[in-house]
Amino acid sequence: MKVVVLAGGLGGSRLARALAETLDPGELTIVGNIGDDIEILGLHVSPDLDTILYTLTGRLDETKGWGRAGESWNALETVAELGGESWFRLGDLDLGVHLVRTEALGRGEPLSAVTTRIARAFGLEPALLPATDERLRTWLATPAGELPFQEWFVARGHRDEVDGVRFEGAEAARPAPGVLEALEAADLVAIAPSNPFVSIGPILAVAAIREALERRSVPAVAVSPLIGGEAVRGPAARMLARMAGGTSPAHVAARYEGLIDALVIDEADAGLAAGVRTIVTRTMMDDGEGRRRVAEAVLESAAALR
Repeated sequence: MKVVVLAGGLGGSRLARALAETLDPGELTIVGNIGDDIEILGLHVSPDLDTILYTLTGRLDETKGWGRAGESWNALETVAELGGESWFRLGDLDLGVHLVRTEALGRGEPLSAVTTRIARAFGLEPALLPATDERLRTWLATPAGELPFQEWFVARGHRDEVDGVRFEGAEAARPAPGVLEALEAADLVAIAPSNPFVSIGPILAVAAIREALERRSVPAVAVSPLIGGEAVRGPAARMLARMAGGTSPAHVAARYEGLIDALVIDEADAGLAAGVRTIVTRTMMDDGEGRRRVAEAVLESAAALR
């Protein structure tokens, strides 16, 4: 079974890992969010692509949920000592990836190509693709003004309430090579339990990707990022409550209206209507058993929906 998963953040990386542990490597394509990308200290950083890469190759710091395991911070300490921007946490191991990416982009290599090259060097077997090779950036409308994603999320600790989201560059963005081909060849499309607004939203803002999902002939299933109306981590529940009017399965599913056929929800939300078919399981993926359980729920939905 060929599966495409749309993924961003830690929730996206965990579903990607769950499916990678269940499928043959050639059957899985991961399309990652780049709306979080940032240029800092002269480096191009792709946090969501890197989180997926580190998670699937055993390099993620599982305690923090971001960055490299066994990381050190010598370079950043020197940056701070010299009065440079040190609010965005760039570890020494992490810097190597950003240096290679930035140098390649500077030579004109597209983000998709350098992502594939880095992924292969790290031993990642499934395909990992950015949603687009073009510049696409997430901006948040808040009571404090419009903020770029990383300033809102990291520098300000996502404390500001969000009244709107826009994706700079989305109008001109084309899918990266391989994205539409993977969607056309897929037997199932999965949307990870990522924040619908800022992790999946930038992917769907690429018009051709959204159109491919709208005209698909295969099942599509999303995994809810909420358990009992609360996010495992991050601001997804607050954003849904403020911008969508609630945190029920129906509010999650409405973010993907016309794009999904089913929603995987946690046992804590069993019995709540979603407006689409619901598949109930325990959705925490903090260990191998949890990942297996959610992967099976996602994959079994394909047969049930045909």
